[in-house]
Amino acid sequence: MKFMKLGSKPDAFQTDGSDARYVLSDLPSDILIHVEDARFYLHKFPLLSKSSLLQRLIIEASQNGTDEVVIQDIPGGVKTFEICAKFCYGMVVTLNAHNVVAARCAAEYLGMTEDVEKSNLIFKIEVFLNSGIFRSWKDSIIALQTTDALLPWSEELKLVGRCIDSIATKATVNPSNVMWSYTYNRKSASSDEIVEARKSSQAVPKDWWVEDLCELDVDLYRRVMVAVKSRGRIPSDVIGEALKAYAARWLPECCDTLADDAYSEAYKHLLETIIWLLPSDKGSSGISCGFFLKLLKVTVLIGAGELLKEELMDRIVLQLHKASVNDLLIPSKPPAQTVYDVQLVQTLISRYMSHAGVAQAGIFLNNLDQEMFETNVDSESLLALCKLVDRYIAEVASDPNLSVSSFVDLATSMPETARPTHDGLYTAIDVFLKLHPGLPKMEKRKISSLMDVKKLSKGACIHAAQNDRLPLRVVVQVLFFEQLRAAGAAAAAATPNVSVARCMARLAEEEEEDENWKEGRALLEPPTPGALKKQLGSLKLGVGDHHQGAGDDGRRLVARSSSVANQSSRLSLSSRSRRIFDRLWIGGAKLPGEAAAAAAAAVGKGSSDTSGSSQSPRSSAKPLESKSSSSSSRNRRYSVS
Repeated sequence: MKFMKLGSKPDAFQTDGSDARYVLSDLPSDILIHVEDARFYLHKFPLLSKSSLLQRLIIEASQNGTDEVVIQDIPGGVKTFEICAKFCYGMVVTLNAHNVVAARCAAEYLGMTEDVEKSNLIFKIEVFLNSGIFRSWKDSIIALQTTDALLPWSEELKLVGRCIDSIATKATVNPSNVMWSYTYNRKSASSDEIVEARKSSQAVPKDWWVEDLCELDVDLYRRVMVAVKSRGRIPSDVIGEALKAYAARWLPECCDTLADDAYSEAYKHLLETIIWLLPSDKGSSGISCGFFLKLLKVTVLIGAGELLKEELMDRIVLQLHKASVNDLLIPSKPPAQTVYDVQLVQTLISRYMSHAGVAQAGIFLNNLDQEMFETNVDSESLLALCKLVDRYIAEVASDPNLSVSSFVDLATSMPETARPTHDGLYTAIDVFLKLHPGLPKMEKRKISSLMDVKKLSKGACIHAAQNDRLPLRVVVQVLFFEQLRAAGAAAAAATPNVSVARCMARLAEEEEEDENWKEGRALLEPPTPGALKKQLGSLKLGVGDHHQGAGDDGRRLVARSSSVANQSSRLSLSSRSRRIFDRLWIGGAKLPGEAAAAAAAAVGKGSSDTSGSSQSPRSSAKPLESKSSSSSSRNRRYSVS
């Protein structure tokens, strides 16, 4: 830090412990000056030779027959007047970045100009400002911080503007010419000045200056950033880093603090300043989407207004695919019932798709009726956004107040082409069903229909087959299509078998009866063991008739693939799923071609969406030879939701 010493005499100012100050001298004091609550017992001659204001006040006091003078509203108060008084006596005074602006304003107030005496205080302070303070990065910032308490004097004397100009000039210097010693948070080097002609031995980043400006008041920061941007040398990504650092310094992370009305106006002013300083190019990639979403969260919580909200949303939709789930978790405000503002996220997704020109079918459209921004949206961006949306849905699905319609709207906001796999969507559906156990069967069906079981991975299929929260029809579909996938080429070569489709249709009918029994709409007697044997016998007959028309090679191929798939699937399935799976494999035939279509139609025709699970005994490896239980399986089903 630069400093300057004025005067040569030792400091002879003393205090008696109260507000009285006097000078140790052989001569008694002949003037009493009141400055705020302090009293200075001084001598007229030193003061008259330096200050035009004191000359006038002392003459007026003498004419009124008094030796007391009152000075009001002097910039800097008592401390600054004492500096000026010591200078009048020729005593040692030390000026630095912390007091030089106040001393300059007080000197102007007291009229310590060259007209009164050569090399007066104003002249000496100006020399120090130009040769020391404004050549130092650190001192320029400190001096600027002191100007706020000295308004309007500091503004009228152009001290604020000179400090800002000094800071902006140094911030826009080529980083290769910057000595790495100017920031508060870095290790200091020997030099304290920016010397453009001398290159530093240590690489300096382009944003070396952003942290130091974070200590400025928001209004001063705004003026400095305007000056920096006006020079046109700083790229938008560095401007973004500067705004991000300032927001991190002053915007709290705690939502409760943001909701405090005592600070809401201050936060609103800060937010307006940061948004106003954003680069004009909305499509610039220099500022992260996460930073914009943080500002949007603050905007929502403090109620900063629709204009700021719309400005941020316009910037967010251009790079929404780069956000994270935590960025999108924006708390909602009353009267909303949900924990997070799901509707706001839904609006962002819709605007993103609109700006990208993508319909729900995944088709790129030409929107000529509205202004389009350069988004550089491609298939990879859509895939990334879809994964983000699925993870977000899984996160908010745990909210008990999230409605089915909101869940469906979020899930269908992305085109099908952007969701090649439905594992993420299945996870969200599973979480939603788990946290909403009391959903009616129609809403469970609506939620589960969002998922395409053909797009589930093998691990997700195994989990879904054992998931008692899913409607039974979905579990049947999972087993059915997993069977087709496991069969592969053998299933394509086999002859269509409608007996399995008939079995699935019968299963759907039985499940519908089971729902009616649960709801009290019908009281059904459990089937006897003879009835079950009769059903199994009919299945055996149908399979046998089909096998009579097929060759020995076809029978061996189908039987071998049936046995392998049946044994591997039964290892991880629940009792309900095993019962379904065993029925699908009765007769040892696959479900290719026309049989697959018939089975899928049969599943779609059924109206059962129960979430119960069967606790029937484990089936034998040969389903046709298994013994029937003495009671119906549906009498022993219970929910494990």
